[in-house]
Amino acid sequence: MNYGKDATEKRLQAVNSRSRKYRSRIFLTFIKTCCVLCLFSVLVISSIGIGIVMGIIDNSPELNVDSIVPIGYATTVYDSAGNLTDTLVTAGSNREEATYDELPQDLINAFVAIEDSRFWTHNGIDLRSISRAAVGVLTGENRGGGSTITQQLIKNNMFNGGMETSFGAKLERKLQEQYLALQLTKSMDRKLILTNYLNTINLGNNALGVKVAARRYFNKDISDLTLSECAVIAGITQNPSRLNPISGQEANAEKRKVILQYMFEQGYITKAQQEEALADDVYARIQMVDNVSKENSTPYSYFTDELTQQVKDTLMEKLGYTETQAHNLLYSGGLQIYTTQDPAIQAIVDEEVNDPSNYSAARYSLEYRLSVTHADGSTEHFSEKNLKSWHASTLNAGWEGLYNSEAEADADIEAYKAAILQEDDTIIGERSSKVLQPQVSFVIMDQKTGQVKAISGGRGTKTASLTLNRATDTTRQPGSTFKVITAFAPALDTCGATLGSVYYDAPFTVGTKTFKNWYKQGYLGYSSIRDGIIYSMNIVAVRTMMETVSPQLGVEYAKNFGITTLTDTDMNAATALGGITKGVTNLELTSAFASIANGGLYTKPVFFTKILDHDGKLLIDNEPETHRVLKDSTAFLLTDAMKDSMQANRIFASSGVSVSSTSTRAALPNMSAAGKSGTTSNNNDIWFIGYTPYYTAGVWGGCDENQKLTAQNGGTSYHKDIWRKIMTRVHEGLSDPGFTVPDSVETAEICRKSGKLAIPGVCSHDPRGDAVYTEYFAKGTVPTEMCNTHVLATVCSVTGLLPGANCPKTSRVRIALPADEEGETDDSKYAMPTRHCSGHTSVTVDPSYLGPDEAGDGSGSSGSGRTGVVPGLGPGGTSTRPSSGVSNGPGRD
Repeated sequence: MNYGKDATEKRLQAVNSRSRKYRSRIFLTFIKTCCVLCLFSVLVISSIGIGIVMGIIDNSPELNVDSIVPIGYATTVYDSAGNLTDTLVTAGSNREEATYDELPQDLINAFVAIEDSRFWTHNGIDLRSISRAAVGVLTGENRGGGSTITQQLIKNNMFNGGMETSFGAKLERKLQEQYLALQLTKSMDRKLILTNYLNTINLGNNALGVKVAARRYFNKDISDLTLSECAVIAGITQNPSRLNPISGQEANAEKRKVILQYMFEQGYITKAQQEEALADDVYARIQMVDNVSKENSTPYSYFTDELTQQVKDTLMEKLGYTETQAHNLLYSGGLQIYTTQDPAIQAIVDEEVNDPSNYSAARYSLEYRLSVTHADGSTEHFSEKNLKSWHASTLNAGWEGLYNSEAEADADIEAYKAAILQEDDTIIGERSSKVLQPQVSFVIMDQKTGQVKAISGGRGTKTASLTLNRATDTTRQPGSTFKVITAFAPALDTCGATLGSVYYDAPFTVGTKTFKNWYKQGYLGYSSIRDGIIYSMNIVAVRTMMETVSPQLGVEYAKNFGITTLTDTDMNAATALGGITKGVTNLELTSAFASIANGGLYTKPVFFTKILDHDGKLLIDNEPETHRVLKDSTAFLLTDAMKDSMQANRIFASSGVSVSSTSTRAALPNMSAAGKSGTTSNNNDIWFIGYTPYYTAGVWGGCDENQKLTAQNGGTSYHKDIWRKIMTRVHEGLSDPGFTVPDSVETAEICRKSGKLAIPGVCSHDPRGDAVYTEYFAKGTVPTEMCNTHVLATVCSVTGLLPGANCPKTSRVRIALPADEEGETDDSKYAMPTRHCSGHTSVTVDPSYLGPDEAGDGSGSSGSGRTGVVPGLGPGGTSTRPSSGVSNGPGRD
């Protein structure tokens, strides 16, 4: 082995050379790996970026013609005769649309020159403008925006003007905006794009679009604008607040110079035209002309108030709009809404509802607010509730919150303030409002179509739009009107009952609640469903629900009638009498009765027939929603009974018992009508819902704060007068076709005390008169059994008891009472005797007990007392039979 110097150096060089070689290889491998990784990263990042961009584009809103047309047009409302009744607008809804041919060429050129110089040649986006804008962002210099007119149109109409607050949201919108601009340019003529843009833009002072701006600032048609005026209007759009030609005249003048220079540079005008325009003293001619559409100075009617909600609901249900979208379209979409409102009927309703002669009282309730800052800096707020508490603290227990005049209310406010204000108090706010009482609401509709013809939400001057509408917003207890809906209708329709079905009118308890009738004539014994409707008998209604229908089925029927306010807590006996948790609205209750008037077919109330968009195209054809609630036979049976309730009828009972039909005050002079009244137990709410062959109408009366309707507060009958007067006027000149009897109905003679076939010679000899009458039945429901209530009994002709061995005998008709009924009723006076006569002592016997001809004068129950003999009494003893049962206290129909 050679260890010499040269050999050693060579060996070291070789080792170093291999080391360098290995290091080079490792380095090259590392570089290659890094390059591959970088390339891979770039590809991954690019793929992710492309995926994100594609995802953003895929989530772009759908582009169609409707999505890029201008919005902000006032909506117009028309009645059924085609009259304009209201204009619905909000701030910013003052737009009129110009066609391309109306636009002066100078105006077109001015906007293109300043906003998008390559508009006529690019494909929707301008890469040169985007690059210029990007350089401006990087250098901090403002070199103009990169958006084209097409992009701005899309931003304004599809992206709410581009109001994003974060960079990410703004970038997402920009990408979608550019994508949609490419699509729009392929599918729409550029002239139409430009026209839509010029009709869309905000040009200050609530001027939307160039057509409105021309009149707003120069009081001239857009086609008459000069070059100088066109430059003024074009200068507004980039910043309508700062560049406004009225409030920002200097800034607008500078922008006008720029626009005219651009127009010259781009070849749209000559130098001479530019100089002539610059020399024009255009700002001296600018004026604030307020001759464009604006919000009504008068409040919307009650009909329009409800219409707005109906339209919004329909837009959401049928077209899938959100609530916000529906609201915006209604108030700024330029819709044309054709309503069902009949102007002649509405005028009648308004006149009668507001006629002071229809009310015996004109009192006032008070809405009051007071805010006070005390000396220590604290603030205290007061309302009418505090006023009520103050009255209570002064031992004014009789104060009910109603005043005889507005002056009396003002005096009470001053007295209250004097009592509560301290020496150093400062009043920082005070407001009071007086409302006429008692109040009323009225709804009238065509039952065949469901179209609401007129509506009134209250008595007195309407001071604002979208205020309390007592016909649609307020829920009140329906009283006895609910008997028809929750008890009698289901009993007849599906539970096998007939109008002749009887229920025993006597004290009736469910749980801990004992029900009473509204009248003070005692209990009447066997009474039919027809009686229950005509005379509004509480016990008959409750027993019908509890013994035949069930509260669950009653509530189900009410919901099917369109009543939306019922809850599970209403599945109880009180619902038969209208004692429900939330109450009902007049609109829903009226439409429920309209179902009966329409042969059992429910139609959801309709306030409009069609809606056109701002281009006149049909947006919604409002077909009514219907479903069957009752058989046509059931509807007729209810109608016939309610017709009798409006005619003068007295219940079948003994002399001295006078219970009459409840709705005669609402009867119409020359038109068939049927209806049902309702009054709550404390006289807080009064109702009448009725119909003719033409219309169904409902009226509610009461005080807003539930004060009792005493004579001083208007009484409990004024609503029927209003209903009668309105319906009489509405039906003037119309023939009376009556209520048609359907083929599904037949007649039969029955006994009114059993609801079964009458026994010849027996039922006709009831002690109170002939109990046989002709009743309507749904075919197949005529009873087949004979009356088992009337009994032909052999009695002592002197005492009326079962005869003893030595008694003179006679045959008399008696009543078989229910085995479990113990209360005294009109029927129990004629009950089948259970005791035998044991001898005769001269006494006075009530002739009504003896029945027809038993008094010896052939006058039945109307004869005077006679001398007879009653067993068990000594000489001269007297027995008196009650003639009218027991009093059952206060109650309502």
